[in-house]
Amino acid sequence: MSEPLRLMAVHAHPDDESSKGAATLARYATEGADVLVVTCTGGERGDVLNPALDRPEVRAELGRVRREEMAHAAAILGVRQRFLGFVDSGLPADGADLPADAFARLTVAEAAAPLIATVREFRPQVLVTYDPSGGYPHPDHVMAHLVARYAFDAAADPSAQPEAGPAWAVSKLYYLASFSRAWFQALHDATRAAGLPSAMDEVLRELPEDLPEPRVTTRVACADHFATRDRALRAHATQVDPDHPFFAHSREIERRVRPTEDYELAEARIRVSLPEDDLFAGLRPARAGRTTGRPPAGSRAGR
Repeated sequence: MSEPLRLMAVHAHPDDESSKGAATLARYATEGADVLVVTCTGGERGDVLNPALDRPEVRAELGRVRREEMAHAAAILGVRQRFLGFVDSGLPADGADLPADAFARLTVAEAAAPLIATVREFRPQVLVTYDPSGGYPHPDHVMAHLVARYAFDAAADPSAQPEAGPAWAVSKLYYLASFSRAWFQALHDATRAAGLPSAMDEVLRELPEDLPEPRVTTRVACADHFATRDRALRAHATQVDPDHPFFAHSREIERRVRPTEDYELAEARIRVSLPEDDLFAGLRPARAGRTTGRPPAGSRAGR
């Protein structure tokens, strides 16, 4: 009997799973894969971005509120979710120190310890997280990348943290390549071409001109799950301004011009063939042994 397909997504805060790769998670959960979202921190030091909820009583209980929002979003996506239990670092002003209890102040080995145990317990074939930049320069996003990268290696090493259970080698590590300048530009151009006003002007103006485009190896078709993505994102009500330009564009246009969520295959322990259209490419029973052209265990994909 073949192993069930299992995907783990490692994120920094509640809401990150719904704003980055959510339609992919919903697609694979709908198809029967076991999907686990691992959230490193509770988002306690986040801002309240929804003006309607920016009230003293909400800010005072933000950690509890965000856990409730996370549970709602996970139910919408059809996934399991687990907190690692670390404390949100917040986004300090330039030159300011991180709080003493901040996730991003821990050593990578210390912060990765519960994730290694979770990987060995859940036994995913695929792990998804941020690229080395964190997707944007929040210290918790950069730390989430470092922790996921460390756990990918250490979970497979029987000599590392042996008390955390039998070693498990994740087959493929992916970095999210979501919401690039090209993504926003494509939606803006298609909206204008359709004779409709585009709210993406504001977003494009705010993006740095020298923002690097992500390296994409894998495009996952998931347009049928964009509505689920939007519902899950709105479930994080404190973190979402309903008037944000992201909600203003036509979903019909998005499904037509950008029907995928995109990823970079960072490392593979199986043979793969790029480009891909499936995070589980090379892992499904029907395709076993049919992929070619990539190096064996431990090699860095595409490098």
